[in-house]
Amino acid sequence: MRAATTIIRAVRQTEKGARIAAHNQYVLEVAPDANKAEIRSAAEILFGVTVRAVNTARQQGKWRRLQARWGRRPDTKRAIVTVAPGQKIEVKA
Repeated sequence: MRAATTIIRAVRQTEKGARIAAHNQYVLEVAPDANKAEIRSAAEILFGVTVRAVNTARQQGKWRRLQARWGRRPDTKRAIVTVAPGQKIEVKA
């Protein structure tokens, strides 16, 4: 198994993330090749919480232009992790 820090890259702080935090759900940026079982175990190790569910979504990188050249942003994957009631993932501001 890989290290937990290579699976979970960051906790995303967005407006949607703030809304769903009231329902014990948190948005995490994860490695594109990580599966739900790896994400679950990594979140439990890193944050010390009990994970109830993991939902994932992939997003393709956008095409962007910088002067005369075209480039593509990297593909990303995010996971919405539901934790047990009464538990929290502390997010540093």
